[in-house]
Order: sequence, then C-alpha cells, then structure tokens
Amino acid sequence: MKTFKIYAIALFFCTCLTSPLLGQEVDSTIEPRERLTLVTMQGTVTEIVKETREITLKGGDGELVTITAGPEVKRFDEIAVKDIITFDYYTYLKAEFREPTSAEKAEPLVVLEGEDRAPAGEAPAAAVGEMIKAVVTIEVLNRPQMFAVVEGPNGNYLTIPTKDAAFMEKLHIGQVLILTYAEAVAVSLSKVE
Repeated sequence: MKTFKIYAIALFFCTCLTSPLLGQEVDSTIEPRERLTLVTMQGTVTEIVKETREITLKGGDGELVTITAGPEVKRFDEIAVKDIITFDYYTYLKAEFREPTSAEKAEPLVVLEGEDRAPAGEAPAAAVGEMIKAVVTIEVLNRPQMFAVVEGPNGNYLTIPTKDAAFMEKLHIGQVLILTYAEAVAVSLSKVE
C-alpha cells in the first residue's frame, strides 16, 4: 500500500510538472535566414586534426567553432592544443527551420556542388570553402550573449551569433534544423603571445 502511494504521488508530480510543457507550441513558421560574414575571433585551441587542417577553438564567451585552416595559412604546424590564437575566417549560413526530409535523415551531411549560392550582392560563396548541407541540432542557446551553438552530424560545433532577441525566443534546445554552410576557412591565423 505504501509503495502504491509513493508511485501515485510521483506520478502526480510528474504530470503537474510536465503538463505545462506539453501544451507549448513550438513555432514552426520561422522563415529561413541567410548571411555571409567575415569573422575575427580569439580562442583557445581545444583540438587539432592535422590531416584535414581542422582546428576546434573555444572563444571567450564559451562558444565553440571548428575551422579549417586554408592553404594561405603557412604556419599551421606551429599551432598546438591550449594555444591562444587570433584568426579571421568567413562563414556563409543558410538556416531552414523545418523537419528534415527522409533523404536528409538518411544522409544528414552532404557536400553541395553549385546548388546554393551566397546572397545577392555578397562575395561568391566559393571564396569561403566547400558548401555543406547538414541536419544539425541546437545544443546551446545563450540569450544574454545572443548566440546559439549547433552540433553537426560528425560532432563538430558551430556558434551562430544573432542580433534579433525576438528570433532567439523562437528557438529551443534540441531543435533540429537544416543548415547550409560554407565550412569556416581561416584566411589568417596568429598565436597570441
């Protein structure tokens, strides 16, 4: 009898705590967003993949970004984990806030060949590297600092800054979206002494 009361009380509290969440509607009418940006950032190197020239960095606000050092970065081999570096890189992003199709679910990471372009009036997307279309998940929403961190299908992270507080309120942790982006290609890289 005691066990039944404990289960009944636990079930009651679970129902009370989750029922307001179940009634919330998630805004699925968010318009796609697109932009090309030159970013200057300072961060601490957390991981290096020499074969692909990928570097994962942690910024001052805790944001994570994985970049690829372009061929113009001549001193790549001098960079080590825990180094603090300053770097410039380009990003192109197009976010579609919709459910992935069955084809996108089956192949969540695709290299595009001329299917998407940079916005009109912007530099060509080819200048920023390979175009990738991926099914990603929002892992972090930092509303005070106005950025979201998404995780891609290969475990890479991308921090996406925004200036629109109302837009940030429409997003939620665990939200899946389709992100078309040019891999961040570092055009300059230097150690901070």
